[in-house]
Amino acid sequence: MNTAASEQERSSTQTLRVLVISHGHPELSLGGAEVASYNLHAGLKTVSGSQSFFVARVGDTYPRHGRSALMGVADAEDELLFHADEYDPFLISNRNTADLQSDLRRFARSLNPDVVHFHHFIGMGLEALHVVREALPNAVIVVTLHEFLSICHHHGQMVKTGTNALCRSASPIACHGCFPEISPGTFLRRKQFVQSMLNLADAFVTPSRFLAERYEQWGLPGGKISVIENGLNVSEKAAPRRLKSSDERRSRFAFFGQMTPYKGVDVLLDAVQRIPETVWGDDTSVTIFGGNLERQPEAFRHKIADLIERTGDRVRFAGAYQNKDMPSLMRQVDWVLMPSVWWENSPVIIQEAFFHGRPLICSGIGGMAEKVRDGVDGLHFLASSPEDLADRMTEALENRNLWNTLRSNIEAPLDHKDCAQRHLNFYRSIIGTRYAKASALPDDYQESA
Repeated sequence: MNTAASEQERSSTQTLRVLVISHGHPELSLGGAEVASYNLHAGLKTVSGSQSFFVARVGDTYPRHGRSALMGVADAEDELLFHADEYDPFLISNRNTADLQSDLRRFARSLNPDVVHFHHFIGMGLEALHVVREALPNAVIVVTLHEFLSICHHHGQMVKTGTNALCRSASPIACHGCFPEISPGTFLRRKQFVQSMLNLADAFVTPSRFLAERYEQWGLPGGKISVIENGLNVSEKAAPRRLKSSDERRSRFAFFGQMTPYKGVDVLLDAVQRIPETVWGDDTSVTIFGGNLERQPEAFRHKIADLIERTGDRVRFAGAYQNKDMPSLMRQVDWVLMPSVWWENSPVIIQEAFFHGRPLICSGIGGMAEKVRDGVDGLHFLASSPEDLADRMTEALENRNLWNTLRSNIEAPLDHKDCAQRHLNFYRSIIGTRYAKASALPDDYQESA
């Protein structure tokens, strides 16, 4: 057996050391990608055959401890923070390459992982991939893509500036149309830079087929992209809301998320005030669990204020929430509303709703349409259409059997341990493919290489 073949056999049983790099720690920055990356780390620590380490980026709101960009995390020997605050959002770049070249390079070489999995690179910068590749030429580098940030300068949303109309394909000319102050040539150079950095990775993971197809269309090799859903790490399941009588309807709706223009809160509020009083009744309510409205553009805040006045007491605002509160919040609601006006990818609220057995009413686009099956475990409506959303909510209120029918078809979402096992199998397949290619070469060529 040649050297490469024996290495391939050994890699199928050895414990893999995995370094998961995220753009935030969920205890400091609670977002879907942060939670997904940490859940992967936690899952890899429980499955047989892997040892995981976690590095999360922090910015200028978190005090730097000293000369090193690396900082420890209390009570966690396998977690570190990396301070990076000189971020260029246009190029997804870190202007402070000195810290990457010294601290990240030194740490990577010292840890010497078999796999480095970037669960995002916002803040830390794409240059981190280059530093890791130089420091660890034999390591497998995997990148999880969470949204369209590499493709779209508009916060990675793939919607047009000004109108939020859906954008179906990026190009230097089309991007210049959204940002007239940036030339098409500059957008072309951005694409070339981003792709050159991403091509340092051995493989990519997307949580939805929709996102994978968009990135392949943009120029990433389709053969290097695999779809693995993010894992959910929740133990307590919320029972269905207790009804006071057999005649009571499943009429409690809820929205969970940030109150941004992209999440479609304005579409929801507009839809609510369109439902006839004869359908709405005294038992129906919509609760909005979310915050950050004060950080949104002034025009959007004024629009929301006007819509709130028109909805009256049909809508209740519960403010921001913590993930640990989700079971108790879910016990109060029957339906989860997701009126996002952008494509979305694999929002965690879909997995959370399904885990707790709540059907969703969502925009029928992107990852939402892929994850929620219309008429099976949820309902779709035309994106950005308050009229169509009002019709679907009316259907939910008038068809008393619909909730039970949809709920009975809900499939349990992937948990973080199964997700970690799928990733571990994925890592081994990449390593196996690498060794298989090497074993096809003559032994003397392998020795000289």
